[in-house]
Amino acid sequence: MLPVPDAVATKLPHLPDGPGVYLWKGRDGTTLYVGKAKRLRSRVRSYFANDQLESPKTRHLVGLIADLETIVVPSEAHALILEANLIKEYRPRFNIKVTVQEPFPRVFVTRRLEDDGASYFGPYTDVGAMRRSLNVVKRIFTVRSCNYDMPAQMPERPCLDYYIKRCKAPCILAQSQHEYRSMIDEVVLFLSGRPDEVVRRVKERMDLASEQLDFERAAELRDVLHHLEQMEEPTVVLEVEGGDRDVIGYARDGDDACVTVLRIRGGKLLSREQRFLTNIDGEDDTDVLTVFLAGSYVGMQEKARQLLLPFDFPDRELIEQALPESRIQIPQRGPRRDLIALAEQNARHLLEELKLSSMEADERAGDPVYELGRELGLQRLPRSLVCFDISTTQGTDTVGSCVWFENGRAKRSEYRKFKVKTVEGSDDFASIEEVVRRYFERRLNDEKPLPDLIVVDGGKGQLSAAHAALAGAGLADRPLISLAKRDEEVFIWGREEPLRLSRRSPGLRLLQQARDEAHRFAVTYNRKRRTMRTVTSELLKVPGIGPVKRRQLLKEFGSVQGVRDAGEEAIAKLPGFNADRARKLLESLAATSPV
Repeated sequence: MLPVPDAVATKLPHLPDGPGVYLWKGRDGTTLYVGKAKRLRSRVRSYFANDQLESPKTRHLVGLIADLETIVVPSEAHALILEANLIKEYRPRFNIKVTVQEPFPRVFVTRRLEDDGASYFGPYTDVGAMRRSLNVVKRIFTVRSCNYDMPAQMPERPCLDYYIKRCKAPCILAQSQHEYRSMIDEVVLFLSGRPDEVVRRVKERMDLASEQLDFERAAELRDVLHHLEQMEEPTVVLEVEGGDRDVIGYARDGDDACVTVLRIRGGKLLSREQRFLTNIDGEDDTDVLTVFLAGSYVGMQEKARQLLLPFDFPDRELIEQALPESRIQIPQRGPRRDLIALAEQNARHLLEELKLSSMEADERAGDPVYELGRELGLQRLPRSLVCFDISTTQGTDTVGSCVWFENGRAKRSEYRKFKVKTVEGSDDFASIEEVVRRYFERRLNDEKPLPDLIVVDGGKGQLSAAHAALAGAGLADRPLISLAKRDEEVFIWGREEPLRLSRRSPGLRLLQQARDEAHRFAVTYNRKRRTMRTVTSELLKVPGIGPVKRRQLLKEFGSVQGVRDAGEEAIAKLPGFNADRARKLLESLAATSPV
């Protein structure tokens, strides 16, 4: 296995499992390489895997790496565009080269940037990724793959690409230099993140070919247009009414906070900046945000005309005076609020990274909360989690339970129990949906903090029912899993295959502890309701004891046997009872007691 730099090793365990962009940094802080990933954790780890030893390029790159920076994005498509924009900013090595300075430009991969007039895009470190990217371009555009120095070198006949319609053979002048150059211009536009302009040009040429009755050419352009439209969605990403914006994200953990600035130019995410604020215990979040804006943002050289903030603050008027060219907005919904959510997600990720990297490895090892967050690929450590369970007795006395764990330990003051009201018979899925819905509706109404992770006892059915309840409460994006008893499989919402954790995993043990505690709490409540229902029938036989007094007795003594064992003196102290009534009650119970 390739050696892992210390700075990278501390970040590897808690990298998010979702999409994003990673930047390899050199010893002097320069950006060596920018890459995108569908799953950041696995992609970054792959650089140090044994199978990478065969790649000279990867060995060379890893030998230069000193540190790592990651940026979280909502989807792989966002990562694609952010990667391209960061490449333009940092100009790192290992990029696709378009030799626009040549009469008949070529498109290929290079590890070296030269001041030769060519255009560079990318980056790619392995042959597989290179071929996949070039195939996308070649599927849409008929770029030549030969290495002839044209027009000085001209073959006698075209290669196979011409016959399979991958190239129009400019090498034998079957395609004019002007036509080929126009196509290369579109390749550059496409790689630059401007497919809309390419689509417009192709449509114009297709319409012209149709008017000239050149239906074969029109069909070719139609196919090109079809491929472009398929690629358009992941290319035009984060297009929010166009324009330039700076988006502020805020996350806090105790006396530490992180503020991120997403820079959006021309409707596209270009970069992210961040600042950590420490020792803010006792300070209000609005004051912390004001300090950042006044102390950091106002002094930044490049500021957008529009500044999106996560929440309002008392000194807004003073900040607006200090930023006369910027318009402050606090969006509550819609695409701009989605940008705030993305900025906050990055802030949480960076804050967790800071917290975890500051811990010693031996302190982290075996920590169930840390291990669970790592194994589930959560963006935020599950410092608080709730677990739901349902208990029923042949479709009667159905109840639900919710237990709360804080930092890996049960917090009984936050336990909640539910009598299922809307479900008849034995329907575990509907019962879970009702209990989860009622719990979070009450939680939101009371403005109480929400858990970092939601766990339900069961499999895919219970998971789907819980997600439906969360979606109804507007919490569809909350981390949600279920734990199946049979094989201890973990089902994660949004993931097809279940996750099987090691039986020795501290994270799995934490989930099992929460599941078992929720089960115990639910069964205890179910048994109590069943007992109250059954023992009440004995008290019904006692003359002079109505519903109110029955409830009093059961609440005070727990059961009929508890009433028998209490004695006259204890019963006489209850409201509505006296010594004479207590004596008669015990005599009646003695007469009905089993021999």
